[in-house]
Amino acid sequence: MNGENSKISFRMKNHLPNLIRNRFFTLLVCCMVGTTINAQHLFFNLGEAQVEAGLNFGPTFFLGDLGGKVGKGTTFIKDLNYELTKLMKGAFVTIYPNEWLGFRLAAQYTYVEGVDRIISTHGVDELWRKQRNLDFKSNMWEAYGAIEFFPLQYLYRNDEEYDPRLRPYFFGGIGAFHFNPKGSLTDQAGNITWHELQPLRTEGQGFAEYPDKKEYKLTQMNLPFGGGVKYIVSDNVNLGLELLYRKTFTDYIDDVSTTYIDPIYFDKYLNASDAVIARDISDKTIGIVTPGVGRYAPGVQRGTPVNKDAYFSFLLKIGIRFGDGGYSGGNGNSYNNRAASRMRCPVRF
Repeated sequence: MNGENSKISFRMKNHLPNLIRNRFFTLLVCCMVGTTINAQHLFFNLGEAQVEAGLNFGPTFFLGDLGGKVGKGTTFIKDLNYELTKLMKGAFVTIYPNEWLGFRLAAQYTYVEGVDRIISTHGVDELWRKQRNLDFKSNMWEAYGAIEFFPLQYLYRNDEEYDPRLRPYFFGGIGAFHFNPKGSLTDQAGNITWHELQPLRTEGQGFAEYPDKKEYKLTQMNLPFGGGVKYIVSDNVNLGLELLYRKTFTDYIDDVSTTYIDPIYFDKYLNASDAVIARDISDKTIGIVTPGVGRYAPGVQRGTPVNKDAYFSFLLKIGIRFGDGGYSGGNGNSYNNRAASRMRCPVRF
C-alpha cells in the first residue's frame, strides 16, 4: 500500500495497456464500418449462413487488489498468483453469414479468489500487503454477445483457392456478469467461516459519513474482447485457442477499493450480528511489518481505485457446424478432400 498514512504496496490489478486496448477497439470499429458495403448480402441472404455451437474451457485469472507477486503491485500477468488459477467452463453459439464475420452468443461460469497471506515475503513492499491479511472468493457467471472478425479471410474473400485450416481472428462485444464476494473469518479454534461481503458494506458504502463511497451491484456490465486461432479439423468440426479478456466497470469484485473506515459506523447502519462480523472482517491486520498492530486507523489506504478489477481466460474451444455442407460449403466435396487436392503435384498433359 502506498501513501503517507500507510506504506502497503497494493496490486495494480489492471487491464492490458491502454494503448493496445484503444487500438484494438479502433480496429474493430473500422472493420465493422467496412462491412456496411456488404450489408445486403449479410442481412438479406441469411439462408446461406452457417451456425456453429460448441463448448469451451480453460484457466481463468483474476486481477484485483488482493494478493500479488514479489515487490510493489504491478500489472497483468507479472502480478498473478498462479496457484489461484481457476477453471472456466462455458458454451457458445455463433452465426457466420460468411467465412470472415461471425456473431457470437456465449455463457460461462468460473470462480475467482484473492488472498494476501500467500504473498511471498522477499521484501518490505509485499510484506505491507501481507500484513493487510484480507481475502475473498466469488462465483462468476457471465453471458455476452460479440462480433468475430477473421482478417485473412476478409482479405482473401474473393480468392476461391484460399481455404486454410488455420484461421486467426479477433473479437469484441458486450456482456453482463454476476459475482458475490465472500470473506473469511477464523476463530480461536481454527474454524473458518465465509461471509457475504456486499451486505456488510466493509468500506462504508452507502454510509452518510462517506458520501463518495457508493453501494455496488452484484450484476454488472463488462466488455469482453480478445483474439484467437481456429483450426478446421473436418467439414463440421473445429478446434480453437482463445484469449478472452474482460474490461469491467467495478472495483469491488474483491470488495476492496478505497480506505478503512471508522468501525463505529457498522453499529449505526447494520444489525448487531452483522456489525460484529463487518468490524472483524473489514480489517484483519496482523503485525508483520508493524509488530503489535491489530487495526488500521480510519482513512488509511485499503485498496487502489485507480484501475478497475478485471479477469481473463485462456480457452480451448470445440465447435461443431450445423447446416448444409459445414466447411465444405455444401458443394459435395469435403473440406479434407479439397485440402488434400491442393497438396498434390500438378497433373502434366
